[in-house]
Amino acid sequence: MADLTPTPDRPGLHVSKPSPNAPATGSAVCHCGATATATGDKQVRVLVEGYTANHGAAHNRTGR
Repeated sequence: MADLTPTPDRPGLHVSKPSPNAPATGSAVCHCGATATATGDKQVRVLVEGYTANHGAAHNRTGR
């Protein structure tokens, strides 16, 4: 399987939860240079919400 972890050359958001009992992990890299990681279901949810609202496609909506 290919490595789906985002990098500055391939920005994006990646979330993994290998089993229902394992904590979720997430990483995000935006083309603006912002990066973040999170471990734990609640923290990953916050990471996804923040990335969605402020980075990635949000830059296209606001022109930032």
